[in-house]
Amino acid sequence: MAQAIVRHHGAAYDAFPPQPAPLAAEGSDPVHRAALQACSQLGFIAHDAETLARAWAAQTRRLGVFDAARWPGEPADFGLQPRPHAAPFAECPQDLGLYAVLPDAEWVGRMARAGVPTVQLRYKSEDAAAIRREVQAAVQAVRGTPALLFINDHWQEAVAAGAYGVHLGQEDLDALQPAQLQAIRDAGLRLGVSTHGYAEMVRADAASPSYVAMGAVFPTTLKKMATVPQGVARLAAYARLMRGYPQVAIGGIGLPQFPEVLATGVSSIAVVRALVAAADPEAAAAQLMGAMSQARTDRS
Repeated sequence: MAQAIVRHHGAAYDAFPPQPAPLAAEGSDPVHRAALQACSQLGFIAHDAETLARAWAAQTRRLGVFDAARWPGEPADFGLQPRPHAAPFAECPQDLGLYAVLPDAEWVGRMARAGVPTVQLRYKSEDAAAIRREVQAAVQAVRGTPALLFINDHWQEAVAAGAYGVHLGQEDLDALQPAQLQAIRDAGLRLGVSTHGYAEMVRADAASPSYVAMGAVFPTTLKKMATVPQGVARLAAYARLMRGYPQVAIGGIGLPQFPEVLATGVSSIAVVRALVAAADPEAAAAQLMGAMSQARTDRS
């Protein structure tokens, strides 16, 4: 069975070096053990290989037959919550469009006025007063524009300032107490969560966020990543699994990659350098938004 899985799917994942296979739990069924070996051979790190192996076993039980050609993609086989969720965060648009991740409030206002539909303030500082001022300034900066503003990490300041939403990484999400997560939900803010593979998508789903971000798709120098670039083939599989959520692709994506990224089914692309490093950021934003519109037209 393991060889059959690799034979059917090896071409899609041949860019990833094999990983050490984790030990299967005592008593696990043959499909689980085979899928664990195969997914490790296809380059999935231990916790993602384990998540996939469980899903493959669940898929086999559901279908009543093992199918090596059928890559798991059914949310229930991964243990994702049935819809509608019992306690979801407020909804955001299914299509968030071009999503600009920006270093300060001045950039937020500039890109909002340029027509970018979704903006995120990713302000890095250890100064609590400076963080509070920057978040408040970013909220003011999008007023009078249709831009949706997410605040990275600083959820308490985002709640106090009345931001549209908050974006959290996995570590930040894990660090929140249930009461803190509920405080964000009760305030009516939307929640976006970063994910870097199958296991993190399952963990994100448990919080019932408003959208999921998936990456890094391509190599990026902006931050040190704990995982390798996920690539377009994995992104397409992630998009099928998380199809109930608005999805944002992020990580090393520039204008030339827009068509192949959007072809995976994701509805939004987040960019950093493509805007903040551009000679004319407003013109770059217009070009990127035009590329998204063209890609949608080409697919329809």
